[in-house]
Amino acid sequence: MSTPRIFLARHGETEWTLNGRHTGISEIPLTPHGETQVSQAGRSLVGAGRLIDPSRLTRVYISPRVRAQRTFKLLLPSGAPAGTEVRTTEDIAEWGYGRYEGWFPAQIREDRKARGLDKERPFDIWRDGCEDGEGPEGLKGESAAEVKERLDRVIAEIKELQGPYMRGEKNVDVMLVSHGHLLRAFTKRWLGLELDFPLQMILEPGGIATLTYNHHSVEEPAFLLGGVFKDPTADVGGTE
Repeated sequence: MSTPRIFLARHGETEWTLNGRHTGISEIPLTPHGETQVSQAGRSLVGAGRLIDPSRLTRVYISPRVRAQRTFKLLLPSGAPAGTEVRTTEDIAEWGYGRYEGWFPAQIREDRKARGLDKERPFDIWRDGCEDGEGPEGLKGESAAEVKERLDRVIAEIKELQGPYMRGEKNVDVMLVSHGHLLRAFTKRWLGLELDFPLQMILEPGGIATLTYNHHSVEEPAFLLGGVFKDPTADVGGTE
C-alpha cells in the first residue's frame, strides 16, 4: 500500500537565484548550471521505480514562469504520461514581490528604513507581505493573506483528488513545479501553519521535497523527512 505523495520541485538556478535577488514575475531563464541541476535530479529521481514514478502521477501543477516550465521539461523529457493532467496555473507562481521585484534583501531593508517603516519590528515578508510598485504600471505586491488564499485553493484540490485513495487504491501522486519561496509557503499551509510561523526550510535550486499524509489519513498532512529508495534495476523477486 502506498500513501499518495506530493512532490515539490523547485526550478533550477538562474542568475537572480545565484545572486539573491527577489524573482517573482520576471522571466529569468535557467543558467547552464541550473539546467544541469534539474537534468541530474531527473535522471536520479524520476522514472519507473524511482522516487517520482511518472506512471503514478495523476496531476502536475506548473508555474507559468519560463524557469518553471523549462524545469518541468527537463525533469520529464518525454512529457507526462497519457492520462496525467498537466495544469499551468498562477496559483503556484512565485510570491508577487511588487515594489521589491529584482531587489536584494538589504535593499528592501534600506528602502523601508528610509521611509520610516519597521520602527517597532523588522520587516518579515511572511507576516508583512509586499508593497505594490510605484506608479500606475507598478507591479502588484502580494500580501501573506493573498498567497495563503491561492495555496489553500490548490491544497483543497489535491486533498479532494487524493482523499479517496489513502491506501494506494489508485495512482494519485501529484507534482508541483514552482519556486523556492512559494514552495516553502505551500509546505507551511500543507502542515496547517500560518505563513509567519517560524519554520526554517531550505529547498535548493533544482531540489525536490516530498509531502504526504500520516496514518493514511487525508486529515493528517505530513512532511516526509525521508523515505526508502528502491533500486529500479534490482530483481524484485529475490532468491531464497
